[in-house]
Amino acid sequence: MEYIYAAMLLHKAGHKVDEAAVKKVLEAANVKVDDARVKALVAALQGVNIDEAIEKAAVFAAPAAAPAAAAPAHAGAAKKEEKVEDKKSEEQAAAGLGALFG
Repeated sequence: MEYIYAAMLLHKAGHKVDEAAVKKVLEAANVKVDDARVKALVAALQGVNIDEAIEKAAVFAAPAAAPAAAAPAHAGAAKKEEKVEDKKSEEQAAAGLGALFG
């Protein structure tokens, strides 16, 4: 994550995101620099519009507002529904993490 943060910091400051600049930021933050990771990051960012990528990520990361309960009489049903939704979201999260390592 430090490498990505370094690139974002450079971009926000209006500097070019290149290997030397990323290394300087990481060294200033007392991070042990891995040259291969720096090269991979810079190569991955070639041709990427960072501002557009941040906007797209922000849209996906924006939390949805929770709907208000309709009436106290349905509170029991709402709790069951929340438990089912929580279980589904946990399963989806686990499946997503599995894809990273699978």
